[in-house]
Amino acid sequence: MSNALLLHEPEPDSREYLERNLRDDGFEVVGTARSREALELIERARPDLVVAAGVELCTRVRAGEPGRTWDRNVPVIVVARPGADPVERARAFERGADDVLQRPVAYLELVARIRAVLRRTAPGGDQVLDAGEILVDRRTRRALVRGTPVQLSSREFELAAKLASDPHRVWTKGELLRDVWGFRADGLTRTVDSHASRLRRKLCLAADDRFVVNVWGVGYRLLE
Repeated sequence: MSNALLLHEPEPDSREYLERNLRDDGFEVVGTARSREALELIERARPDLVVAAGVELCTRVRAGEPGRTWDRNVPVIVVARPGADPVERARAFERGADDVLQRPVAYLELVARIRAVLRRTAPGGDQVLDAGEILVDRRTRRALVRGTPVQLSSREFELAAKLASDPHRVWTKGELLRDVWGFRADGLTRTVDSHASRLRRKLCLAADDRFVVNVWGVGYRLLE
């Protein structure tokens, strides 16, 4: 099956050139010049990857909007303006870009970057996350503690899956906001705290269970 791409490119000739060549290379491509239309297409078409002209579209995708249901975690490659310095490129990564290129874009490099990001973000063998007494199955969206199923909300499940992907690592609140919620604002860290507290209560089936451990001033890890 070919991968679906959303191409956001305001310049008509460049957009036509990229669309034509990406289709020749086996991708399904939908192109648009406008950010608002791009957001609507991301919500409706559910592309596998977005190529965005500038960081604004990436920022809006990651932030989300009330009532909108696009995937805030869709991979995004940002094409920065000519002459963008390292600070600008770093800020694009901070705002959620999976990769950053600078104009003028060499077509073969763009294709290589698209394929690399798709490989990196594609669902792989880690669909069942075994963290000892806790098992998280992404395929069936089930979480079990010592074989006992635990009922989790959608966001609690995503938080559990993130923590279980590296259960002894301390995940910062900023990382969890970015990867689970798609947010960038540190002022929303209470969102992480409240969900982590509820997840802990649901996973701790025995009085001496120590799951979803709060590392003071940093973040959370799944196991003690």
